[in-house]
Amino acid sequence: MNRNIIPLLVALTFAAASMARGQAYTGVVLYPMTPPSGFNLNVRPTDAAGGNVVGFGENAGNIHALFWSGTAASAVDLNPSGFTYSDAGYTDGAQQVGEGWGSATGGYDSYHALLWSGTAASSVDLNPGGFTQSQAFATNGAQQVGYGFGSATSQNGHALLWTGTAASAVDLNPAGFSDSSADGTCGTQQVGSGGAPSTGAYGHALLWTGTAASAVDLNPVGFIDSVAEGTNGTQQVGSGFGSATGDNTVALLWTGTAASAVNLGPTKLPQITSSFAYATNGTHQVGYGYGSGTGGNDHALLWSGTAASAIDLQTLLPTAGTWETSDANSIDASGDIFGYADGTYDNYTGEFAVEWSPVSVPEPASSLLLALGAGGLLMHRRRKQVV
Repeated sequence: MNRNIIPLLVALTFAAASMARGQAYTGVVLYPMTPPSGFNLNVRPTDAAGGNVVGFGENAGNIHALFWSGTAASAVDLNPSGFTYSDAGYTDGAQQVGEGWGSATGGYDSYHALLWSGTAASSVDLNPGGFTQSQAFATNGAQQVGYGFGSATSQNGHALLWTGTAASAVDLNPAGFSDSSADGTCGTQQVGSGGAPSTGAYGHALLWTGTAASAVDLNPVGFIDSVAEGTNGTQQVGSGFGSATGDNTVALLWTGTAASAVNLGPTKLPQITSSFAYATNGTHQVGYGYGSGTGGNDHALLWSGTAASAIDLQTLLPTAGTWETSDANSIDASGDIFGYADGTYDNYTGEFAVEWSPVSVPEPASSLLLALGAGGLLMHRRRKQVV
């Protein structure tokens, strides 16, 4: 073999391997967050999954939960009968959860956790007996999680787990913790945070498997505060800060223990100094970050298990738009990411539902064959020139 071709073959092989290892994504706009008739145009999305989005808007001076199911024209007012105020903060695509208050709850100082399945009429009041107030923060379609307090908790906030009804509520507050909140569930695991006298004024990320006794403290060494936001059953994600981070908040990834914590603070995006992870599919993690390079605006982020793998997803949105902020809220098993972005696109200014999807890249074997084939062709050409 001609010695001059060896470096080229090596370079081609490594390039092919790098292409195979990397994960390319592209972003598209799904639809603008236009509200139902009678609403103020200034609506606010709060979460997205599977192309569906939840949020809230103002109707006749009152805040109402909203749900978009696949198109801008599909916006649904979720506010239930007997409620003056409602807010939907999370969706798994099929269910929506949040909270509300009104005559049905005894007034504005008694907000109740709510569960919907796409319409106001489907609402379920999840507030358990013995609780004055409650909120639902997440659902996977079978379980809902959040927190509440009342006489049953000596007025301390306790993490709660439901399976669709108020009567199903399970108090997850661990022994030794004065308060807690559950922020995410995959159906087998629940995650959130809690405080205890030993943690001072700060919280520690917590992991449960259905009971208070199952709680695992995920707070890593060198962190004084942490929270877990999402889990797929094997990985947990969230954020935290402390001496280990220079007191900057950074996204965190766990696999079931405090010792497993990985600091996802983007090392190759130095302009992003604060970051937060909200969801994981076991391979990739999504959330957002901000810093001097983003003008202090949130930018959606994607990780592949390490700080160095962070990608600024906002840069992958259509260049025909002018984008100010973005957030990534969910990622499915196929790697499709859903969130929302604020900006101007297609003559509309406001919030948009967006999706980032993985782009196919050559498999390692085919990439290597391609590289070797190219090398063989070059050798053949070199020999002809020599002859």
